[in-house]
Amino acid sequence: MLKTHAKYHLGQVVRHRKHPFRGVIFDVDPAFSNTEEWYQSIPEEARPAKDQPFYHLLAENDQSYYVAYVSEQNLVEDMSGEPVDHPDLDDLFGDFENGHYPLHFQLN
Repeated sequence: MLKTHAKYHLGQVVRHRKHPFRGVIFDVDPAFSNTEEWYQSIPEEARPAKDQPFYHLLAENDQSYYVAYVSEQNLVEDMSGEPVDHPDLDDLFGDFENGHYPLHFQLN
């Protein structure tokens, strides 16, 4: 059964449940929408179900910045109150406030 409501929202800071990284959500897929090759590269015992929201994150760890694609079951809300330092944040979001990043829109 396809879950149609995402638990997390754009601009929210989240952490990975198992791996040491956190990030800001910048897009949500209602179900898995990456390549089968990517999916198969995850060890079978750790592979998440495809019928749940998947989140695109501007992610960071102690060593680098990157874009991550993570299932909802592997995310938890980041309660640190600390901003994320990803260099691409300014392209999509305003300043960190009240624990999240507001979307930054440019109208033509």
